[in-house]
Amino acid sequence: MYQFSYSDIQTDSVADAKDRERQLLTRSIDLLIAARDVGPMSMQAIEAVYFMNKVWTAFIDDLGSADNELPTELRANLISIGLWLLREGEEVRTGNSTNFEGLIEVSQIIRDGIQ
Repeated sequence: MYQFSYSDIQTDSVADAKDRERQLLTRSIDLLIAARDVGPMSMQAIEAVYFMNKVWTAFIDDLGSADNELPTELRANLISIGLWLLREGEEVRTGNSTNFEGLIEVSQIIRDGIQ
């Protein structure tokens, strides 16, 4: 029989959550790159922005939760970044912007910062 301490399980759980966050951001980035390559009025662009919106809406909800243990200032900064991504994604979706590079770059920075 295996015995794990609560801290071992909690650490694994946090590591698993961070890995899932990185995977979601990587998938979002891949979709945004594909969308950039075929153009802003493509089905790929719609799918990429929709997926990014789902990811960042969930992240923002989690960051705003009292249960989130990240430092308050970091949470606020990430929420601000997430809101920018959502606004810029909407601009891309409506044809008012083609700033896939900004969406991709910011998403990569956030993904690479998850430790």
